[in-house]
Amino acid sequence: MHWPASLRSLRNRSLRLFFAGQAVSLAGTWMQSVAQGWLVWRLTRSSEMLGLVGFLGQLPVSLFGVVAGSLADRFPRRRIVLVTQANAIVQASLLAAVTLLGAVRPWHVIVLATMLGMTYAFEIPARQALLADVAGDDMPNAIALNSSIVNGARAVGPALAGWLVAVIGEGWCFALNAVSFLGTFYALWVMEVPPQARVELGHRAHLAEGLRYAWRTPHVRALLLLLGASSLLAMPYVTLLPVVASEVLHGGPALFGWLQALSGIGAFAGAVALLARRGIGGLARRVGVGATMLGLGALGLGLSTRPLLSLAALAVAGLGFITQMAGSMTLLQSLCPRELRGRVMGLFSTLFVGVTPFGALAYGVAAHRVGVMPTLVTGAGALLLASAAYHLGLPSLRRSMAAARPGIAAADQP
Repeated sequence: MHWPASLRSLRNRSLRLFFAGQAVSLAGTWMQSVAQGWLVWRLTRSSEMLGLVGFLGQLPVSLFGVVAGSLADRFPRRRIVLVTQANAIVQASLLAAVTLLGAVRPWHVIVLATMLGMTYAFEIPARQALLADVAGDDMPNAIALNSSIVNGARAVGPALAGWLVAVIGEGWCFALNAVSFLGTFYALWVMEVPPQARVELGHRAHLAEGLRYAWRTPHVRALLLLLGASSLLAMPYVTLLPVVASEVLHGGPALFGWLQALSGIGAFAGAVALLARRGIGGLARRVGVGATMLGLGALGLGLSTRPLLSLAALAVAGLGFITQMAGSMTLLQSLCPRELRGRVMGLFSTLFVGVTPFGALAYGVAAHRVGVMPTLVTGAGALLLASAAYHLGLPSLRRSMAAARPGIAAADQP
């Protein structure tokens, strides 16, 4: 079959299997995310509890993300991802069981959200490094296509989950998610994976090597710090969406689902735009623009009291989020040595996912104390300042990136 240039990574059979499994499981993952948020709100009516669940669900990435990245460079990446997928199946099944039986309590959700967080802590760096290994020279296109699938599911999953929650309840969303993981598990089991280099360094030296590389390489440090700022200051808006839907916009679970979906639609549009790109030329500037758009979208959400304006703001935030996230991941994996990919992706996951729980906890507490809208506006403003600093430092960062790829043509410079 002939694949167009924008889908060129699908010429690889292993990537076709990988993406097919992702497409099936990710819709279920987003359904669970929406249903879990609404379940916590229904049980507690507490923005602080929403913040706590968000915090504990992502805290394992904060604690273990860097170590997980080192493990992804030391042990077979596919084996790590298979183990984590099995854990996710068990977690979703348990959450579905207690909810459908009517026995669910807030502490159940807290424990099981933490269990899923452990899955993400070890799965994210291994999966992203595995994707880059399998994709080879088509890595930028594969990352963009993976982002398109992630955010296509993000657009469909929340809207479907909002409808399912309203009609049949949260438990079925959790059950469907458990089934959806089987597709990813099968794809990982049968796909062909290139051999992974043996590691001679001890665990501590291996971990320290990755940390030194990230800190001493200016563009890696800047990309990771800006990503951490976005995750801490703006992305926790997701934690407050049930409160925004209910108390600010006076809606229900269906509106909550649509708020999530519009953010996903914006992100999907940004990922599709990245598919047409060849190489990494100009990508560093796009990362900064993405962070600015995320800040503007979060600011618009914080100032809006109308559903349509809030939906538009979330579309802008989603577009900015994926532009920054996918662009940063592409640059980091393209410019770092292959043997360091797991550790760099461990740092990426720590600052992308692992910082978010602290923001979610702070957002929940601040919203309870001063209100939802001031909390959103303050976080968005702080991110806009961070993105301005990145733009000012961009010329020197480009020189660092060019040095990491000697002989690169001027038109292809980041």
